[in-house]
Amino acid sequence: MTACREKKVDFSAQVKPILNKHCISCHGGVKRNANFSLLFRSEALDTAESGKTPIIPGHPEQSEFVRRITSNDPEVRMPYKEHPLSKEDIETLKQWIKEGAEWGDHWAYIPPKATEVPNLEEAQSGFSVDVETWAKNEVDHFVLDKLEKEKLSPSPEADKATLIRRVYFDLTGLPPTPEQASRFIKDTSPKAYETVVDELLASPHFGEKWASWWLDMARYSDTKGYERDVGRTIWRYRDWVINAFNKDMPFDQFTIEQLAGDLLPHPTDDQLIATAFHRNTMNNDEGGTEDEEFRVAALIDRVSTTWQVWQSTTMACVQCHTHPYDPFLHDEYYKSLAFFNNSRDEDTEGEHPNLRTYTPEDQQKLETIRAWVKTHAGPEKETETTRFLKTLEPKYHPHDFDQFVDGELIDTKWLGIRPGGSARLKQIPMDGKKNLIFNYWADAEGGSFAIHQDKLDGPVIASYTLKKTASGVRQAVLLPLHATPGKHDLYFVFHNPKIKPSQSVCAIEWFAFRDELPGSAEMQSTFMHLLNTQVDNTPIMIENNAEQHRQTHVFERGNWLVKGKEVKPDVPTALNPFPKDQPYNRLGFAHWLLEKQNPLTARTMVNRFWEQIFGAGIVETLEDFGTQSAAPTHQELLDWMALRFMNEDQWSMKKLIKTMVMSATYRQESRLTPELLEKDPGNRWLARGPRVRLSSEEVRDQALFAGGMLSKKMFGKSVMPYQPDGIWSSVWSGEYWKESEGEDQYRRSVYTYIKRTSPYPSMMMFDGSSREVCVIRRIRTNTPLQALVTLNDSSYVVAARGLALRMMKDRTDPKDQIKAGYRMILVKDMPGQKLAIMNRLYDEALKEYLKNKDAARKLAATANDSPQLAAMTVVANAMLNLDEVLTKE
Repeated sequence: MTACREKKVDFSAQVKPILNKHCISCHGGVKRNANFSLLFRSEALDTAESGKTPIIPGHPEQSEFVRRITSNDPEVRMPYKEHPLSKEDIETLKQWIKEGAEWGDHWAYIPPKATEVPNLEEAQSGFSVDVETWAKNEVDHFVLDKLEKEKLSPSPEADKATLIRRVYFDLTGLPPTPEQASRFIKDTSPKAYETVVDELLASPHFGEKWASWWLDMARYSDTKGYERDVGRTIWRYRDWVINAFNKDMPFDQFTIEQLAGDLLPHPTDDQLIATAFHRNTMNNDEGGTEDEEFRVAALIDRVSTTWQVWQSTTMACVQCHTHPYDPFLHDEYYKSLAFFNNSRDEDTEGEHPNLRTYTPEDQQKLETIRAWVKTHAGPEKETETTRFLKTLEPKYHPHDFDQFVDGELIDTKWLGIRPGGSARLKQIPMDGKKNLIFNYWADAEGGSFAIHQDKLDGPVIASYTLKKTASGVRQAVLLPLHATPGKHDLYFVFHNPKIKPSQSVCAIEWFAFRDELPGSAEMQSTFMHLLNTQVDNTPIMIENNAEQHRQTHVFERGNWLVKGKEVKPDVPTALNPFPKDQPYNRLGFAHWLLEKQNPLTARTMVNRFWEQIFGAGIVETLEDFGTQSAAPTHQELLDWMALRFMNEDQWSMKKLIKTMVMSATYRQESRLTPELLEKDPGNRWLARGPRVRLSSEEVRDQALFAGGMLSKKMFGKSVMPYQPDGIWSSVWSGEYWKESEGEDQYRRSVYTYIKRTSPYPSMMMFDGSSREVCVIRRIRTNTPLQALVTLNDSSYVVAARGLALRMMKDRTDPKDQIKAGYRMILVKDMPGQKLAIMNRLYDEALKEYLKNKDAARKLAATANDSPQLAAMTVVANAMLNLDEVLTKE
């Protein structure tokens, strides 16, 4: 025992796990039984409800905490009505108190410190390889240091065919062609492998592969979610992500543009599109729903997603109470929420605000207006005018009205007032507001409305005669205002003697109060033309102006209807302080995440990239770095890479990935020996190369690639490849799955249309995400349904037929055809035993299709008899289902 106690008890490694497992559920962030909490030191040393002091540093014999955990009385002993602590745990806790009951910080909340790269010369001679020639970069030094401690040896390098297929999938999500593999295999130069890596990092397919990974975290979808789950036009965000990866956009810029691109000075369209990261939240269009409720739901999602994506922190726990295990207070959740609480989106049917993408002709008209306004009213007015034409912000929505008289929100979306009815907009600032622009439609002639200032019979500051609009057309019109300065209640009173009393005079979608453009009737006409032209919309983030600023309150027990004290934007005290030179908004928060002293951001991203390359993170729980997370297997390596990522690499994601794939650790063969099966079955110590099942996107893309059918077309709207009939059941809309035509049927899976309530079935079978919430880590499964998909789904059958045609081209011997097919997929020769099995399968299938010509014609998709093609299609289908084909080895 004396030898064990020579080293001081480590709170984070020895004490905290005991407290988390046995004590914190009753004495922590959620519950504080007996007014005693072990979450923070100050609380643990405070007087409990009994009047006694639970923990007295230096004196375990006087501490009530020790008396309780050592008592023999079951009514006194803690944990209450549970098994008593082990003697070892009790001894650890007593010694910890004796040493002063210090509260050590969890490793993940301490900024990474410079770590010395282990010296290979100090390595023992027990390795089965020459470590100095085996190691390729610093990553290997750290891995070898750990392997030595675990008494394991690294594996030799994988054969070149296996290695090139591995690195092709990891960097582009696609396999190499036989020609590409052959060129690498024959290249004996020392730089051969690095040349391939550099080519793949520069490939346009790099961005497509890594976008698939990021879009899970961004919860990207082509629909809005919830019951109606209607379509959403947000594919430009996906294009932005692909481009960002291909351009090797530094991760700090990648972060800032997505979280706060709209707050940058003079943001470009691309920077606005980047903010769609947080417009991927769900939007509820169902009639009868409360917009504010679902605005708040989206807001809560943004907080939880941001903390998970950038900080590996389960902040969602803190919505209702202080974190059960980690040092984050209930109030701090809402201080984080305050950073996001002033965006303009409000769960509207039109998903405002949107970036309006004009045709080249209309874009030129916009540029003309910009130039005119800048010349006649200055750059500030030009910026404001451009913002409105591109985003229609700032504006008000029908849910901002109250005091309805004979009116309603039609389907809880649009303002609909019946003849003689009215509604109020409360306390609208009218300084400098000379015009009202509103967007409406009307089914009948004869309608009109007047706006009264301050009361229903107050002075009329505007009136308008409504025109009937074409069916399905909404129209924006401009109405001059004659209001006095200051804040005023505005009463909108509607009339139409030509319609039934039960009908609404019109339906209005939004209102915008604006000042005048500098005098030009032509410019005003062009301005209104642009507001009414048909455009492509992309939901984006735009910040509230001062007039529409929202206060943020703590939600008592997480209930948005029960508001507690007001809070201001701020960050948790347990982490790095907020930068003094940054504003307390989303832009400042993004900069805070990227501070060199932030202990989590760089580690989080290094760990995520590592998991994609090696199959498991250095911290296995990618989504959680807290005290309940898995312990890091190579913490020094994680910190070394995190510092390098921020400093030497300047946040370059491609450089980080290259460091990983250039290591000898990555290049090892993945063979599992009996020794490794016994000592390290999960490959946590990295004594062999990665071997994991391909992702859902890679499984499908590989099949199409092997069949010679995969389209190289990039970017653009989502596509609808084959899926069985009856999968979609769209409520309240006529939307249906319309199969894409031509090469769009065979585009990469990253472009496949994702409907949240009915995601693409074959990808879901291989653990794809429905994208309703942020997914940090796909948990791999292995089920019989996966084989049913790859053997029977039409996409895979068609791909197998394409592969069979390639196999048969210029070859007459079925054995040669089968061997060629194997090389096309795995870029190496087929083992003799498998060749014999596949040849036998061909013979049996051929025999069957010679008897059944109709079945042969159906499978071969030809009008002529083609039993040979049908039989080879069966073989190709079987090969595409081989374990080594569906696995990255």
